[in-house]
Amino acid sequence: MAEKGSMDHLGVVLKGLFSDGSLPFTLDDLKIWDLWKEVVGPVVADSARPFWIRNGILRVMVSDSIWLQELQFQEEGIREGLNRRLGRSAVVKVEFRVRLR
Repeated sequence: MAEKGSMDHLGVVLKGLFSDGSLPFTLDDLKIWDLWKEVVGPVVADSARPFWIRNGILRVMVSDSIWLQELQFQEEGIREGLNRRLGRSAVVKVEFRVRLR
């Protein structure tokens, strides 16, 4: 931490917040949002988006109940695809919910 009166770079502050274990995800988990379209494809990405990740559970909001049911069948492949691209087991479960309009 910097001396009183000086400022730290935002990246240094955020890294400290994410690495001390006080948040239920890591800074590296945020890559999920960047990888989403690559993992699920553009058609799915237009109707389903990651909402949050906490303690390995990824919440994904979908546009309607048809997508909800379809993606529940694809949960294992989506989880494995994200983890493979992240290079670690960041996602232990994917939960899908219909977003309210």
